Amino acid sequence: MKSGNDKPLLTVDIITIFPEYFAPALRVGNLKKAIESDLVSIRFHDLKVIADSPKEIDDYPFGGGPGMVLKPEPLKRALEAAGYKSGFVINFSPAGELLTQALAHKLLKKQHLILICGRYKGIDERIVRKYVDMELSVGDYVLSGGDVAGLVLLDVLVRLIPGVMNDMDSAISDSFESGLLDGPYYTRPREFEGLKVPDVLLSGDHGSIRDWKRREALKKTLRRRPELLRKLFLSKKDLDFLEEIEAEKNGSEESA
Repeated sequence: MKSGNDKPLLTVDIITIFPEYFAPALRVGNLKKAIESDLVSIRFHDLKVIADSPKEIDDYPFGGGPGMVLKPEPLKRALEAAGYKSGFVINFSPAGELLTQALAHKLLKKQHLILICGRYKGIDERIVRKYVDMELSVGDYVLSGGDVAGLVLLDVLVRLIPGVMNDMDSAISDSFESGLLDGPYYTRPREFEGLKVPDVLLSGDHGSIRDWKRREALKKTLRRRPELLRKLFLSKKDLDFLEEIEAEKNGSEESA
């Protein structure tokens, strides 16, 4: 499925020192399918090529301190080559907004993203102030560079594009799409090492199965990511499920 003017649904320009980092991932799975189906166009801007010399890529920070900073001149040239005026420029930074599934849906609507994949101590702040539309973080940990984060974002976005995944219903039911963690899954055999598949999943009662899946999703979210529940609108049935889950937890603690 393409847009009406036959252009890719998503164009991504990637500014990086290591375009080869992305090559293996683009040859497999959803990314490969999206590119071969012309649903996504990915273009690279290699700062090593854009810079007049290797010394122009980075330099020591003013004010001292360890590490190197990517210089503004080659970054600006890369942004111009990527068409930054018509795109949405993202710089990966631990200070950025946290990537979530909801944010991914919003970013996909931009249609043209320009990703600055920094290295070392990051990029010159003047590029951030003049050209960057959003700083983005993929988690509270330290990566070797923005290339890793860029690949994460690509994977998150591409699987949301209709026509990329064979079963779009599978994507819709993933963790975080509903705001909850996904519940447990079972497949054949019915019994494995003494553990049986819950009877309700074998019952054929679609209403009971739906309720069981919702309850299990609520249970896992309550136990592992309770802060997610505060962001959701919960139905009366959801609240009843949560009361039952809390009662079960309290009962098991008392009997322990």
